Amino acid sequence: QVQLVESGGGLVQAGGSLTLSCAASGRTFSSYTMGWFRQAPGQERLFVATVTWNGNIAYADSVRGRFTVSRDNAKNTMYLRMSSLKPEDTAVYYCAAMYSGSYYDRRRYDYWGQGTQVTVSA
Repeated sequence: QVQLVESGGGLVQAGGSLTLSCAASGRTFSSYTMGWFRQAPGQERLFVATVTWNGNIAYADSVRGRFTVSRDNAKNTMYLRMSSLKPEDTAVYYCAAMYSGSYYDRRRYDYWGQGTQVTVSA
């Protein structure tokens, strides 16, 4: 069992930056592939970024070059550094963990955090 808690969301102007954190409980954090997803009002929850258990990284096209995902296994924490933010990045951001599967498929993730709101003003 893994519990995930996101933090770091808030209100920022377009062009600004935010860093989200996802703190995980449990002793096996390093064994999980971790992902960030986001959900805007009335829309599906969409893949944003992943860092796998062995350090592979992938991004959605919409954020590549602006967002940076990382993890610190010693601290049981994953991060999402978001730069050059746009109003269309406004959403609730969720972190998730899974043992294996397609990293972009939200149905493959076993554990989810409660989400943190990111609002980007124009």
